[in-house]
Amino acid sequence: MLEVKQLSRRFGAVQAVHQVSFNIGKGEIVGLLGHNGAGKTTLMKMICGYTEPDQGCVLLDQQDLNTQRALVQRKIGYLPENLPVYPEMQVADYLDYAAELKGLTGPEKQQAIQQAVTATDLADRLLTPIANLSRGYKQRVGVAQAILGQPELLILDEPTNGLDPEQTQLMRQLIRQIAQHATVILSTHIMQEVEALCSRVLIINQGRLAMDADLPHLYQSAFIQVDTNSPETVINSLRQHPDIQHISHRQSQLASQPEQAPNQTSLRIELKPGVDVHTLCADIAEHIIAQGYRIYRLQPEKRDLESLFRSVEEPEINREGVNHAA
Repeated sequence: MLEVKQLSRRFGAVQAVHQVSFNIGKGEIVGLLGHNGAGKTTLMKMICGYTEPDQGCVLLDQQDLNTQRALVQRKIGYLPENLPVYPEMQVADYLDYAAELKGLTGPEKQQAIQQAVTATDLADRLLTPIANLSRGYKQRVGVAQAILGQPELLILDEPTNGLDPEQTQLMRQLIRQIAQHATVILSTHIMQEVEALCSRVLIINQGRLAMDADLPHLYQSAFIQVDTNSPETVINSLRQHPDIQHISHRQSQLASQPEQAPNQTSLRIELKPGVDVHTLCADIAEHIIAQGYRIYRLQPEKRDLESLFRSVEEPEINREGVNHAA
């Protein structure tokens, strides 16, 4: 649906975006993450056609933005982080103006405005000057202009910025509804937003695509945590398992509990690449129990998105989100 190929953009001596490529299918909600200055905004503006790339192209339904700009842009909705609005305009006038900029006219324009107003619950604010709106309502106006005409690609930069918890939930519902008919790119610094809405994440670091992976895959870790009363001889025999890369001792999280078993030890077991974690957990359990010892905890480690986001600055992260330095 959306194909981004080798997009690059330089501003003077600064390489803002460097050879970024990815594909997104229809109906996907993809999170776009990166530190401030990583190149996210420049990338979004190039995808929308507001900034010319130095290199590369953007294809939407196989139509090239470089050569069919007006046609492609009609299929795109964009909510920038700081929406440029005319504060003296009433909401209704502003949406009418935004619809005309998108090439909507006549009954088609009126229908598009009505749909956007209904979706964002702005009916009781249509005659209010934008300057008099709260931060949350201004954000709704921004979303309304972005979804005018039911775009096939919707790019949202911090869509819940300034919204209260109830408004945030309504915005999430709206984004899910939009994704039934469109592709959504969601740029945000709120990890919970990505976890709640997205099935996939793109992380930009210093203008490059540092990570592109499905969230379930990202959460999988190459480590297993084991609490057991096994002696060192049993642990050493586990080290010979063909799927185990390394076993290290760590401080037990159960150490403060008075019922902790005698001689209990806590292990962190590193898997070799490509190993099925569930199969290895079963092998570890079978091995320890067969030796006559107990297991108090046996679980794969889970990575959180916050730590993964921080980890992109490490040089050995590949595009699938696997940290070979771990």
